Amino acid sequence: MHGRRIRAALAASLFALAAFGASAQAQSPSRNLAPGFTARAAGSKLVIVAADMELFSVSGGGVMEPRADWTDAAQKHFRAALLARKDVAGGATQELKESELDELGQLNALHGTVADAVFAHHMMKMPALPTKNGTLDWTLGEAVQPLRDRTNGDYALFFWVRDSYASAERKAAMVAMTVFGALMGVAVVPAGGQQVAYASLVDLKTGRIVWFNNLARGSGDLREAAPAQETVDALLKTFPAIQ
Repeated sequence: MHGRRIRAALAASLFALAAFGASAQAQSPSRNLAPGFTARAAGSKLVIVAADMELFSVSGGGVMEPRADWTDAAQKHFRAALLARKDVAGGATQELKESELDELGQLNALHGTVADAVFAHHMMKMPALPTKNGTLDWTLGEAVQPLRDRTNGDYALFFWVRDSYASAERKAAMVAMTVFGALMGVAVVPAGGQQVAYASLVDLKTGRIVWFNNLARGSGDLREAAPAQETVDALLKTFPAIQ
């Protein structure tokens, strides 16, 4: 649980980075692709890895409190939305469930760590890394080999998602802080709910991330089916097709 709280705090920090540096993110889909990669080959097999996901309630004092019931509902809605997309589930696919992922050690955790770096240094350029030369040049390395051996997949699709929602007490505190700021003549922007998500398509032969996208916003809701579909569609907006 301590590790989860650290990652939740990191997600909030990265959300702030995104809000501050959104103008640095290019809109060209090529920014989402690794050099030399444009599409998945016809007949290739995609492994859909169960999302590393957790939902939180933001208390009146701004503390992120995990909500297992929200997370369970969100996992179901997220999975259904994924499988409804033909560009994801329309070809040869295999789902890797959480119980199966446990046997592969810390692969999902490794993806979350690498995806944090891709978001901060590649998508937001805060700071950009000169050795990457502005390209999507990141890998999970040999850690993906057991997944390839088990599934005989060509690509794996990973997700890391943290979503939070302001409680009634937090909403009241936000109003009070805004009013107080106005009376004092200063701009106060109290933090409410945030949605931070990463999606990575990984080549299982090499471990290389060949496509990446992220969300970092103050909107979105994974607790209900329809808004969860919107989140999935936004996250997979530039997902590479099969050719």
